[in-house]
Amino acid sequence: MTNLMSKADYEKWTAETRPARMAWWREARFGMFIHYGLYSLVGRNEWVMSLENVPIDEYEKLANQFNPKPGAPREWARLAAQAGMKYMVLTTRHHEGFSLWDSKVNPYNSVNYGPKRDIVREFVDACREFGLKIGFYSSLMDWHHPDGWRCAFDTEARRRFNAYI
Repeated sequence: MTNLMSKADYEKWTAETRPARMAWWREARFGMFIHYGLYSLVGRNEWVMSLENVPIDEYEKLANQFNPKPGAPREWARLAAQAGMKYMVLTTRHHEGFSLWDSKVNPYNSVNYGPKRDIVREFVDACREFGLKIGFYSSLMDWHHPDGWRCAFDTEARRRFNAYI
């Protein structure tokens, strides 16, 4: 038995619940979007790996340097709640392919590198502590995966990459 919905059930649920979800979001009006990942260390932009043609093996070195201070998500949540925000959204994985959680599929993550912690878990716990709704952003692009670029023009690479995603 699986707890995954069929595509048809998901589409039905999505359509049925959309008005209520959108009403909540319109009323909330104020939230925080945290764009966070290895690119934060470089301090220019989240597309730095691609725009500046940084080789994967060179960019990977940032993973061991990435070390958010303990309690950072709690500080974000406290500030958000004090400011009257109703929700927070975290970039859990951007195009660079570095996951901020303990991924069984993607070993390039914050539990295996850098902080050796599940930053997404810390974020969720902090949001719950301060009564904030939780949102995740996760990019489907993955510059780190060997088929991440190839899938645009190679059918077999696309098959492998879709299976990975």
